[in-house]
Amino acid sequence: MKIKVLLCNCKGLCPSFKNADMNTLPFQVESELDVQYTVVHPQFCGQGGNAVLYDVLSKADNDTYVLSGACAPEAQEKLFKKLLRLTGFPADRFITVDIRGTDNDGILMRLKGKVEEILRNEEARAAVAT
Repeated sequence: MKIKVLLCNCKGLCPSFKNADMNTLPFQVESELDVQYTVVHPQFCGQGGNAVLYDVLSKADNDTYVLSGACAPEAQEKLFKKLLRLTGFPADRFITVDIRGTDNDGILMRLKGKVEEILRNEEARAAVAT
């Protein structure tokens, strides 16, 4: 299983990201969580961000989860619904995480919770399969 983390900071202009250091956060995430990689983009809902997200989703295998750390999960689901459909990436493996209104430690804690949830779900699936 692979977990890829995509982080958006809403162009760095949104006040809800003022306490996050997006320059050091990817290293923290990769150092403390069992993820394949972490990418920061200033605007995943923009043209360039959509292109990156399309590439990640379209090249993912059946063993990949994508954690999308950005704005409200409901907004992310709406913004990226078309990309999920176009790439055929399963919506249940595209995990949205609200990373607003906190610092790096808070973001890390939210991501860690989602990673642990994925691992628990995978273990449960494996137990049912055997």
